[in-house]
Amino acid sequence: MSDQDTPHAITAASLFDGSSWMFEHAVVVRGSTVVDILPLDELPEALTVTDLGEGVVAPGFIDLQVNGGGGALFTETPTAKTLDQMSNAHRATGTTAMMPTLLSTTLPTCKAAIATVDEAMQSGNPAILGLHIEGPFFDSARRGAHKADMIRPMEQADIDLLVATNLPLMLTLAPEHCQPGVIEKLTEAGLMVCAGHTDASAEQIRAALREGLRGFTHLFNAMSQITARSPGVVGAALDDIQTWVGIIADGHHVHPINLSLAHRAKADGKVCLVTDAMSTVGAENKVMQLYEEEIREQDGKLVNADGNLAGSAIGMIQAVQYAHHSAGIELGECLNMASRYPADFLSRKEDLGQLAPGFRADIVHFDDAFVVRNTWLAGSHQRHNQ
Repeated sequence: MSDQDTPHAITAASLFDGSSWMFEHAVVVRGSTVVDILPLDELPEALTVTDLGEGVVAPGFIDLQVNGGGGALFTETPTAKTLDQMSNAHRATGTTAMMPTLLSTTLPTCKAAIATVDEAMQSGNPAILGLHIEGPFFDSARRGAHKADMIRPMEQADIDLLVATNLPLMLTLAPEHCQPGVIEKLTEAGLMVCAGHTDASAEQIRAALREGLRGFTHLFNAMSQITARSPGVVGAALDDIQTWVGIIADGHHVHPINLSLAHRAKADGKVCLVTDAMSTVGAENKVMQLYEEEIREQDGKLVNADGNLAGSAIGMIQAVQYAHHSAGIELGECLNMASRYPADFLSRKEDLGQLAPGFRADIVHFDDAFVVRNTWLAGSHQRHNQ
């Protein structure tokens, strides 16, 4: 038996498996897989035990919306090297797996990004779960930091490319600018279609829901809001019990009261924390270029020359901390919002997002100050912030 196949145990002061808090327990890992969770006094004597001391051991985080990290932005350079820089940077914040995100761009760049992600997944890179294509099929008035001349209607060439792709694809679009039947066709082809950067009415959202709309990208941001007689996208999203919502919990994009309200309004398991992170995460340089425009990190947020938000400057552990401390959501639920619920959205709830026998050994350990100290990705260990 090789070292990789030898079972070993990991323990800390607290263990959260995705369902319950446990104390004086250890997660037992063999190779890339969790094989058991046992009380410390029931561990076999011959088993090697890594006692991490203080802090929490929990399922590794899954980020559905990551634009960049480690000094690289996927839209600008959709290469394998960029994916490595992004995944390495975000792993230090507890994210063990992600959906790299392509911002509004040209069709050739989209093809290149699909090819890059496909190659990464075919080569067995466990950190990459698919591709999130965010745009360019938006409402121009709700484009946010996406470049105006990139926004355009969906054409047949786009549909042909998307439905022919075998990758797990998440597509954010404005439903009101889709021809009837398009969302249904994309959904039937396996795409996870979400509404975002949209000025749709609640009635238009309901029509999209009937066609298979799966979720809402960065709820509250870049979409029509609730008013007394017009529920807008936000109202329709909160009213629907089947769909998921992503929320950027960085203290700048969404007020903590709105985060708390969304969590209480949505059905159980339907709120996911996302970062919408840019290239500055894990990088010394806190200035970046997006569409040849300078984006600067300022007071913990990323802004363009006009002072408008342009993505975020956080990793997932900061989102968990904010949801817990500022929005008052129980810590285990915050951890699920960063792991179990995104796994469910991606139809990976059978092998990701929990610590249970048969699940992939994606694990995060963070201390009482919410600093990530250790991660395991498919059983492979890294130390962080030592």
